[in-house]
Amino acid sequence: MPFRPEPAVRPGHAGRTGVLLCNLGTPDAPTPAATRRYLAEFLSDRRVVEIPPTLWKPILHGVVLRTRPAQSAAKYKSIWLPEGSPLMVWSRRQATMLRGYLGERGHAVSVRLAMRYGQPSIDSQLDEMKARGCTRILVVPMYPQYSGTTTASVIDAVGAWARRVRHVPELRFVNRFHDDPGYIRALARLVHHHWQSHGRPSRLVMSFHGVPERTRALGDPYVDECLETARLLAGRLALKEDEWVVSFQSRFGKARWVEPATQAVLEDLGRAGVPRVDVICPGFTADCLETLEEIAMENRDAFLAAGGREFHYVPCLNDHPSWLAALAEIVQEHLQGWPTRGRPAAN
Repeated sequence: MPFRPEPAVRPGHAGRTGVLLCNLGTPDAPTPAATRRYLAEFLSDRRVVEIPPTLWKPILHGVVLRTRPAQSAAKYKSIWLPEGSPLMVWSRRQATMLRGYLGERGHAVSVRLAMRYGQPSIDSQLDEMKARGCTRILVVPMYPQYSGTTTASVIDAVGAWARRVRHVPELRFVNRFHDDPGYIRALARLVHHHWQSHGRPSRLVMSFHGVPERTRALGDPYVDECLETARLLAGRLALKEDEWVVSFQSRFGKARWVEPATQAVLEDLGRAGVPRVDVICPGFTADCLETLEEIAMENRDAFLAAGGREFHYVPCLNDHPSWLAALAEIVQEHLQGWPTRGRPAAN
């Protein structure tokens, strides 16, 4: 059959409203085998790697997937929690708490979590939401800044699922929230709480995930939205121009990526005699490999080796109450016009 079987329809059932949070994904375990499966799916996405498949697949399967999984698995192992991957742990907590925040505001909606790569998959979660009677679904990619490499990839995955479904539910998407007042306020409170405990740094570095320069040249708004987030956060913190800097991390491959690179910025600051830096990653809503290992370990070592004396990593939004309240406001705004009132919805 060209379409998936439809769940049984209950007579007189008006249908439920659901919210699907989507983050990037994580290996199931910090092992080379699990990491290889994850990387194979991630790096096969044309939104992520735009090299023609005929050229990219031999490199991916002949080189990258033969060497990178073991290296990445060791890095994942260094940050793995007893409950599992930090990204999964925090994302699950966000989904659970969001449902509670929405429930307190009278919204009886189903809230579920999916990962773009790995498990739980977008397909499986959408299937489950349909089976539980959801006829209206708001999809929330957990990327504050829009990019074709992330947000659009989630939209692609939802569209691919919809093409295999006979009765497609109403769908809405949250494309961005990089300048949302609640999101900026939550970031600022996160920084203030850190400074209340540890004092203020000489410089605040705002590190965002990097993208190839070509991506920006072709019209992707991501970098501009990162800069706007940084500007708004610096304003909220009342920082002077010489007290903060924007950088981009997580480079991959030989293409030219947007500048400046986070590690280079930190090394320059260390060599310049800046005694202390704090680094925050506003583009990540939950701590993960790129924040806990790349920033808090690798980049910390780079700064100290270059002459810096004190390095602080400011954790991601994770389950901070200000962030969950802001996320509930964002979701509530995009649910307008859909029926959400009633008895609490079981997931």
